[in-house]
Amino acid sequence: MKLLLAEDDMVLRDGLTRSLQQAGYAVDSARNGLDADHALSFQNYDLLILDLGLPKLDGFEVLRRFRAHNQATPVLILTAKDAVEDRVAGLDLGADDYLTKPFDLAELEARVRALVRRGQGAHSNLLKHGRLAFNIVGRRVHIDEHPLELSARELGVLEILMLKAGQVVSKEQLAEKLCSWDEEIGPNAIEVYVHRLRKKLEPADIEIRTIRGLGYLLEKGQ
Repeated sequence: MKLLLAEDDMVLRDGLTRSLQQAGYAVDSARNGLDADHALSFQNYDLLILDLGLPKLDGFEVLRRFRAHNQATPVLILTAKDAVEDRVAGLDLGADDYLTKPFDLAELEARVRALVRRGQGAHSNLLKHGRLAFNIVGRRVHIDEHPLELSARELGVLEILMLKAGQVVSKEQLAEKLCSWDEEIGPNAIEVYVHRLRKKLEPADIEIRTIRGLGYLLEKGQ
């Protein structure tokens, strides 16, 4: 899943980026409102984490422009502004949640998981498909009660496919959700991750089917 973090405090921005990456997210970061507005105009995200006190273009205006384009991406406001009127203004502009600084990292990560889950139409931190279970919080996968060892990239591909189970996901969509601006994943790499996953998912009777010219479809084996 891919996030945009719009935060002007460099120390906080870098720290949150590292923590969220360790939690399995691809993270792009913007240090001012104009950069955030530009990123949102050409890139699709699964969550926007937005500071209100951004330079050049404040968070309220970034949010207003974002929602004016009918973007339904979940938005978590992260700010030092704790006045009730600020919270009300942010929520009225279309924010989904609000967290004031200072905050506990575990709470932030829990709110991020909840918003990403909601944005994907999932209702639990445990994704299930047949005998396959993916715990989003612990980043653990089991077939029945047996743990399945996967690399970070394999986990990322599987999470996307499970969230989109029954839908075709293109290589481009997988690459977009798996990497941030400073990374690049080509089609050949995606094919390698899918090939490895197929072998590891065989005991679960789960198939990643190639839909020629379109992408991949996760489904139960025949």
